[in-house]
Amino acid sequence: MGNCFGSEEADVEAVKAMAHHAHARASMARPGMVAPQPNAPVAMSSPGQPRKSPSAPTTSSSGSGSSRPVAGGGTNGGSEASPSREGRILEAPNLRIFTFAELKAATRNFKSDTLLGEGGFGRVHKGWVDEKTMSPARSGAGMPVAVKKLNPESLQGVQEWQSEVNFLGRLIHPNLVRLLGYCWEDKELLLVYEYMAKGNLEDHLFRNEPRKGAGAFQPLSWSLRLRVAIDAARGLAFLHSSEKHVIYRDFKASNILLDTQFHAKLSDFGLAKDGPAGGSSHVTTRVMGTYGYAAPEYVATGHLYVKSDVYGFGVVLLEVLTGLRALDTDRPSGQHNLVDWAKPHLADRRKLARLMDPRLEGQYSSRGAQRAAQLTLRCLAAEHTNRPSMKEAVTVLQEVESMSKGAARPGDGSVGSASPRPNNARSGQGYGQSPRPGYVSERASPAGSHGSQHPSPRVR
Repeated sequence: MGNCFGSEEADVEAVKAMAHHAHARASMARPGMVAPQPNAPVAMSSPGQPRKSPSAPTTSSSGSGSSRPVAGGGTNGGSEASPSREGRILEAPNLRIFTFAELKAATRNFKSDTLLGEGGFGRVHKGWVDEKTMSPARSGAGMPVAVKKLNPESLQGVQEWQSEVNFLGRLIHPNLVRLLGYCWEDKELLLVYEYMAKGNLEDHLFRNEPRKGAGAFQPLSWSLRLRVAIDAARGLAFLHSSEKHVIYRDFKASNILLDTQFHAKLSDFGLAKDGPAGGSSHVTTRVMGTYGYAAPEYVATGHLYVKSDVYGFGVVLLEVLTGLRALDTDRPSGQHNLVDWAKPHLADRRKLARLMDPRLEGQYSSRGAQRAAQLTLRCLAAEHTNRPSMKEAVTVLQEVESMSKGAARPGDGSVGSASPRPNNARSGQGYGQSPRPGYVSERASPAGSHGSQHPSPRVR
């Protein structure tokens, strides 16, 4: 959650007001909507310096929040075509309230060897709790969780903590990380998530140095990349189809977490906003997010549309195809910004083949790659009205997956000679925790250490 561009005064005031209460409550008031600020400054972080937010663990707690099906996502016999069919929105957060003592015990007093990552919000530690009672358990026993602990100095972190509780505490979907509970005692603010054992997508795309207690990250296969993209698209489609048309606002590879089976879930809802209401087409707010992923109309005007998220999805899809970061100043001049450099090549079959990640070693369907590239181009359209909905993106990616099954074979994706590709340093983060520039590793990813030498800058 750190490294973001800007803070929103109305939200900050709402958080200050909360501080007057002695105990945390399961149901919290939503942060107030920010008044339009036409000339508001931009506060963004750069890619390679993503904001640090936990990527993670959410398990549902016992509680009695009533739920209602999300529009277009009912649970009564929905078909595969409905990406949000399994999601629902609770009337109020249904979370376990932990004591600070419980979380100290679960993480062995936040010992350094439990550290998963560190960001603008604070640190994320691995802990253990009993699966049924959620009480602290011995290390290695019970259920692993990720515990994000706020840095008391971070006002932005307090704001994002509240947003996480309000959004992740109420949104339930297989492709959103589960928030299990929280702690609010005096100045101590913590969040407890489900543990995502395979870390985040950014690490798997860009890191190849050995991990603590494990080997180096292996390149993701074409089929796994498609599965992750489809899961992430389903998560966004659910948010956009909800009654409030939730806008995620910080879609990037480091916020996509992976479980042991490489199922993907969106994490880090610190910047999420309710979408436009009352017939409005957009929300006007201070610009916040990550450089390289934020939609051009949002950066230029502060006008946030539901399809501003679709642009960020297009950037990540381009990273998935190429294996290159959205922004990387280590690349040759003219290639620092991946979208600006690669976009002209996406519509050309031969140029696309040279653009594809060489670590795929040609093991992908050329037709599937071309279809995915066409979708990427549409998502990156300069005009937001020309971008597809996320529901449509899910459908297209499922078609790509179908045409790719059994089609991949050595050389199938290799057309023409590979053009020189920049040697970008690959590193990563996790659990929504984006390392600061120069910070090596450790964004909280569900498993072990995660470092990022080139964090993605956030708009501030």
